[in-house]
Amino acid sequence: MKIALIGFGSVGRGKSGIISAGGIDMRAVLDRKKATGMCGTPGISAWDVITTADYDLLIEVTPTDATTGEPALTYIREALAAGRHVVTSNKGPIAVAFHELSRLAAEKNVQLRYEATVCGAVPIMKALEHGLAGNEIIKISGVFNGTCNYILTRMADEGLTYQQALMEARELGYAEADPTYDVQGIDAAIKLVILANTVWGLSTTLDDVDITGIDSLTLAALELADGQECTIRLIGEIIPKKNILRISPRIMPKNHPLVVSGTLNAVMVDTDMAGEVTLIGKGAGSRETASAIISDVLFIRDYHVKRS
Repeated sequence: MKIALIGFGSVGRGKSGIISAGGIDMRAVLDRKKATGMCGTPGISAWDVITTADYDLLIEVTPTDATTGEPALTYIREALAAGRHVVTSNKGPIAVAFHELSRLAAEKNVQLRYEATVCGAVPIMKALEHGLAGNEIIKISGVFNGTCNYILTRMADEGLTYQQALMEARELGYAEADPTYDVQGIDAAIKLVILANTVWGLSTTLDDVDITGIDSLTLAALELADGQECTIRLIGEIIPKKNILRISPRIMPKNHPLVVSGTLNAVMVDTDMAGEVTLIGKGAGSRETASAIISDVLFIRDYHVKRS
């Protein structure tokens, strides 16, 4: 199976690419990128690779606007329309155009996989699709943003103010220079949109999510919760039968399965037969994202072999 990779760290912002029928020496590419900041031939764009290269599967990991899905959305559309499988870690295209892309993949008899878009290395999509097949999914709730969870953990454990915990998160690389996307709950909300549309076939958008972030949370609120043997976590919740789709700080007993520490993510799935199933793991990071992408690639490889 021939694979095209779009997005290579900072190279994803440039105009440098490689098209080679004989395969690519990845060690040489990494060395060249380190030395020059470019991975291949100047003038070869991502669009050139997508539209002219010979490949069976596109791995799409470009820098993308999460609210518009571009440029990844256009790349994915083009690859699917050409009958190529797609694996992506980009939340934007899946949140913005899930049904359109799914229909296109079905029409072309190819796979669209996006495990890495929700909770990183935690295999929530495969658990819902395969592990819990046959169950009615009643509710999904969880901690979907590691940056917020780290800040809340440090505030609760060390008595740091929100600003102190945020500064520490920045210094450790857990928070961006502009943390708005995370701390206001937008990142977690987009993940809820993906889950709602995937699991229940809904047509929700970011505007449908009731969002409250942690940027106004005070240390006093956490201390008050602590006095009741509780703590506070930013919890996402989907209950379709009650029209609930929300992200908000919630007071939780300290022994609750969703009270995880540091940058961990946790997802609890309520089902009719299996009961409550909780998955916990690393929700962000390059290796963790790579784990989810490789898992999707191997899934498609098996599908591709069977189809052939």
